Amino acid sequence: MNPTNIVQLLVLAALWGGSFLFIRVGVTDFGVAPLMALRVGIGALFLLVLLFSRRPAREAVSTMRKHAGSLLVVGILNSAAPFCLFAFAELTLSAGVTSVINATTPLWGAIVAYLWLKDRLSTLRVAGLAIGFAGVLALVWNQMATPQEAGVSPATTALAALAALGATLLYGIAASYTKRRLTGVDSLTVAAGTMTGATIVLLPFAIFWWPVAPVSTVAWGSVIALGVACTGVAYMLFFHLIAVVGPARAITVTFVIPVFGILWGAMFLGEQVSAGMVGACVIILIGTALATGVVKKLPFARAANPKPADVITLRDKT
Repeated sequence: MNPTNIVQLLVLAALWGGSFLFIRVGVTDFGVAPLMALRVGIGALFLLVLLFSRRPAREAVSTMRKHAGSLLVVGILNSAAPFCLFAFAELTLSAGVTSVINATTPLWGAIVAYLWLKDRLSTLRVAGLAIGFAGVLALVWNQMATPQEAGVSPATTALAALAALGATLLYGIAASYTKRRLTGVDSLTVAAGTMTGATIVLLPFAIFWWPVAPVSTVAWGSVIALGVACTGVAYMLFFHLIAVVGPARAITVTFVIPVFGILWGAMFLGEQVSAGMVGACVIILIGTALATGVVKKLPFARAANPKPADVITLRDKT
C-alpha cells in the first residue's frame, strides 16, 4: 500500500473505532433499538444514494429484489442484531473494552467457516483461536476485578461482555452466510440492501421503545455521526480500499480499530485504560492474526528456501 492508502485505512479505523464512542454517548438517551434503528436508517439512505449514483436505479432495485431474502437475513445477522447487542453491552462496558471485544470477530468467522464451509484450520490457526479467546477471558476478568460504577455488579459486567461476544459471533455467521448466498453480488449492493433490511426490521422496535424523555443535542449528534460517518462514509471508504488495494489488505483495518476505540474513549469520555486491558488487547490481536492466516508462519520458523511471502501473508476475506 502506498502512503495515501495507509492514511485512508487509518481514517477508516478511526471512524469504526469512533462508533463505540458514539454508541456509548447516545444509548443512554435513545435506548438500544431507537439508536440502532436511526444508525442503520441513516446509513441505508447514504448507501442507497451512493448506489443509485453509480448504477441505474432499475438495475440496482432488480438485483436487490432478486436477493431480497438473503439481504434481509444478512441485514439481521450483520447489522440489526449485533448493533443492538453492542449497544446493550455499552450500557455497562466502556467504549474501549467493547472495541477490543469487537476484534474477536475474525475468530468467530474462522470457526463458523470451518464448521459450515469446511475451511481448513491449520495447527497454527487453531493455536490462534485459543490465544484469542484466552485474551477475551483475560479482558473480562480484568473488567470484573476492576471497580465499576455504582450498581454494576460483576454478573452485569459478564452479561454485557457475553452480549458483545454474541454480536461478534453473529458477524462471523453473517460472513459465511454472505459467502454462501450472495457471492457474485457487488459489495455496494449488498451493503445498501442489508442496511435497508436492518432498518425495516428495527423500525417497529424503535417506534415501540422511542424515548419519552427529551433527547439531548449531544445524543442526536452522536446518532448522526454514527449513521453518516461511522456507517455511510466508512463503508464508502472501505469499498474504495477494496478496489485499490484488494480485500485482504483492506481487512487489516480490524487490527487498528481497537487502538482508536480505546483512544477515543480515553480522550473524550475519560475512560480508564489499565495495563490488564492493554495486555488483553494485544493477546486478542495476536490470536486473531494467527487464526485468520494473516501470519502464516511464526517469526522463528525457518523454511528450506525462505522468502518474504513465507513469513507473513494476507488472507482474503469475503
